[in-house]
Amino acid sequence: MTSLRKLGSSDLQVSTLSLGGNVFGWTADEAQSFAVLDAYTAGGGNFVDTADTYSSWIPGNVGGESETLIGKWFAARGSRSDVVLATKVGLHPEYKGLAAATIKAGAEESLRRLGTDYIDLYYTHQDDETVPVEEIITALDQLVKEGKVREIAASNISPARLRASLDFSEREGLARYVALQPQYNLVSRDTYEGELQDLGAEAGLAAVPYFALASGFLTGKYRAGTTVDSPRAGGAAQHLETERGQKVLTALDGIARERDAEIATVALAWLASRPTVVSPIASARTVEQLPALLAVDDLRLTDQELTALTEASA
Repeated sequence: MTSLRKLGSSDLQVSTLSLGGNVFGWTADEAQSFAVLDAYTAGGGNFVDTADTYSSWIPGNVGGESETLIGKWFAARGSRSDVVLATKVGLHPEYKGLAAATIKAGAEESLRRLGTDYIDLYYTHQDDETVPVEEIITALDQLVKEGKVREIAASNISPARLRASLDFSEREGLARYVALQPQYNLVSRDTYEGELQDLGAEAGLAAVPYFALASGFLTGKYRAGTTVDSPRAGGAAQHLETERGQKVLTALDGIARERDAEIATVALAWLASRPTVVSPIASARTVEQLPALLAVDDLRLTDQELTALTEASA
């Protein structure tokens, strides 16, 4: 049984692995998406992450495809109350930015697509510095007061804007961010570690990192001289050309061999052990990809193994 972790200062209890919904309606069709969601929840996972813009980047898509599929799955399985559902606002082609009216309209559309009357965790997908934090927080607080959102969170935000948002929430007694969603993994540590992580720790915010496996690079399937048939291959393969990428792969290979574990499991276990991190996000296009991800809950790396990975990725 998967152990649950408390999400920051909230009452939400989430599994160690959050399932990324970016592939639903993109590289995974309806049948595949349902199969992955079924297997993830059967394996003890309860934390599903999506966004209103997924997958607007695909020709012919308009955004909202992932939410629509998840909504259909909830309806088919009657499982809404078993899942901690996270979605995001701010990057949908028709609801760009974080003006109060955009947040309100974006939330209504997400609720409609998801076929639910509440969102457990609602992120600002990317900060919009043209809008004062006071307007953003007040709009999010209104959704909480209306019962449409349980908790609020931020992704892709600067330390200065995060601090201003938290200070305003405290001062006015409004809803306050409980989580951050930064890009963070063994080959991308610089955007989160430092000021943002320190502020998150000080404020008791849970980190829910995206690109936890660096677009698939940290599964170990991308190697020099190999070609991987994946829409994300370009993003993953770039790490092969860096010294950090090579050192990380070597360290992961050694530990995975020693522990008889998948490389992806080891990479996620390192991330799950980091200060403030509660639930790394990883997506699966097929049911076969899930066991290595869910196994993060059972793999406790030794201090020596953690240090080796931390040093290799420095």
